[in-house]
Amino acid sequence: MRKQYHILNGDALKERFPSIIRGDIVVARECLVDGDVTGNTLEKFFHSRALFLSENYKGCTVEDYYNTTVSEFQKIHRIPDATDINLWFEDDLFCQVNFWFTCYLLSQSKNQNSVFLIRPEIHKEYGFGGLDELELVSLYKHRVLLTELDKLASLWKLYQKGDTEQLLRNAKGLASKFPFVILAVQAHAERLPSNKDLGRPSKSLIQIMKELNTEEFAPIFRAFCKRESIYGFGDAQVKRLLVEIK
Repeated sequence: MRKQYHILNGDALKERFPSIIRGDIVVARECLVDGDVTGNTLEKFFHSRALFLSENYKGCTVEDYYNTTVSEFQKIHRIPDATDINLWFEDDLFCQVNFWFTCYLLSQSKNQNSVFLIRPEIHKEYGFGGLDELELVSLYKHRVLLTELDKLASLWKLYQKGDTEQLLRNAKGLASKFPFVILAVQAHAERLPSNKDLGRPSKSLIQIMKELNTEEFAPIFRAFCKRESIYGFGDAQVKRLLVEIK
């Protein structure tokens, strides 16, 4: 059997990853959906991310970022030839941006590896978190070979440059095979504020606060996750949005 690598979007899945599925695990510990993603080299990009996260996420330091996040991404460059690489990512924007970046990293390799996508069959609020071990094993058995890695990788570069119009065009070109991509890209386009309007997530939060008649975070967060599950935002992203609104 070929050697297996599993790239997981976060530690939550790692903690409950089925032991019956063999292979080395790499964890994408990022939230590229949020903040500065500039940098025309990986070194400069990681520096931008380290600064942004250390300044905006309590408890995260520059050293932490390099030790726990960069070190994981560097493992991708060391994946050997003739390997099966399984990407465990969901459909929401949070996961998708990390997925595009991972595809970009893999596209830089000259190794002859096979790359597969594993995702929940139906997009739900809890994603992989709502599945038991047997269901996760079933998804693995029905993994999908990615034959358009370069096209998926291009989404990352367009996202990084902020070229939303071309990002939408490329996503539409992938829609027949990857319909979930265009949904995430459309959600990204709708979250961008304009001179006349707040972005979709902020407007949704304002509406939720009015409907619930509260500024208490917990019920607002629960309602947002249910109503805007396409974003996949965690509490940190929603708290930052609420601060901006207030």
